Amino acid sequence: MPKPVPALPEPAHATVDSMLSRKFGKEVANYFSGSPLNRVSFLRPDHAFLSSALRHPSTAFVLFNELDPLVSSPHSLATVSYSDVKPVIGEDPFASSEEEVIKAYNSSTYLPQIIFLGLDERKGKEGFVYKEHYKGQPWFAVDVTPKESVKDAAEKLVEGMKAKGLDFQKGRMNMDLEAQDAAIYAEARHLLDWNARNPFCAACGYPTLSINAGFKRTCPPKDVAPSIQNPERPPCATRKGISNLCFPRTDPTVIMAVVSADGQRILLGRSKRFPPAWYSTLAGFLEPAESVEEAVRREVWEESGIHLGRVVIHSTQPWPYPANLMIGAIGQAIPGGEEIHLGHDAELEDAKWYTAEEVREALRVGTSGLGEEPGPDYKEGGLRLPPKTAIANQLISAVVNGFASGSPMI
Repeated sequence: MPKPVPALPEPAHATVDSMLSRKFGKEVANYFSGSPLNRVSFLRPDHAFLSSALRHPSTAFVLFNELDPLVSSPHSLATVSYSDVKPVIGEDPFASSEEEVIKAYNSSTYLPQIIFLGLDERKGKEGFVYKEHYKGQPWFAVDVTPKESVKDAAEKLVEGMKAKGLDFQKGRMNMDLEAQDAAIYAEARHLLDWNARNPFCAACGYPTLSINAGFKRTCPPKDVAPSIQNPERPPCATRKGISNLCFPRTDPTVIMAVVSADGQRILLGRSKRFPPAWYSTLAGFLEPAESVEEAVRREVWEESGIHLGRVVIHSTQPWPYPANLMIGAIGQAIPGGEEIHLGHDAELEDAKWYTAEEVREALRVGTSGLGEEPGPDYKEGGLRLPPKTAIANQLISAVVNGFASGSPMI
């Protein structure tokens, strides 16, 4: 039996009538988006806010071990309290201001990574209040991977969680979480992974320090580690102005449903790693100095030989593996530009044009994740497609349901 697929998040203000919703229809919220948390990003440098939020009785902590999240079931994140994480993170890592923390930087001291994720402002979560305006349940993510100076405390915490029936969900991707948990997980995983990948400054090569509640890494001007003879570091370009070397990166990726010139067929492709009969939309990375529309046309031509004309953006999906934003688009082939040619690169094993009828049947009975079985009504050899948690499914569904044409495809 195929695994149940989580419901997608509800888009913001979905019931509010507006000029844009009447023109373009209901907004699409893809899996990994739709977080219930208000990130209040402007409060991240405020150590008094972070200190109070960290220790509040209502605060929820999401734990990660080697980027695997602690879960209470395959569908739900588990949360713990401040008293649980205190042995690992210490009494109050936000007790001092960022300026003071940077001045006292010691590269020989291991600091477990902590991310402030946001405030849950939903009803019943109003326990924490800061400066009257900011209310809700604070959420943090903590890396409790047993290593260095916290190895023993982290191991004890991990074993204690397992003794309670909780576990760290392993796997390259976590696509079974309920929608809101998936969005929180995506934010946490993205930031923990980015911090772990950037322990050194890309400009000067010296060790960096995580600040701004995990959303920035800085290159301190001095290092007071006992092993270093001269604590003063040489000048670094990242210490002046805003530097894109200091903030989390997001890699834009285009993913597109391609419609034939007459609007009656959809182009789908498959790579060698896909199971038999499993096809999807084409995708590729946005390159420097390239618009989304140009990237869509270039990637489609490079992978399939198809020439596109008009391109429109449909929706987007955060993809925390490790740091992508998938920009979903729909493009239409130009007359005379529909001949498939796969010789430009080795990206695709095959590409085919499918009718709306074939696609609708696959959406009904043949969707599944990679490595999973399709629905019980699927007939061997029929077209298979990604599940609705993948933006590819949303793009394909949008085309057959009339997003681009105004009426369902025949």
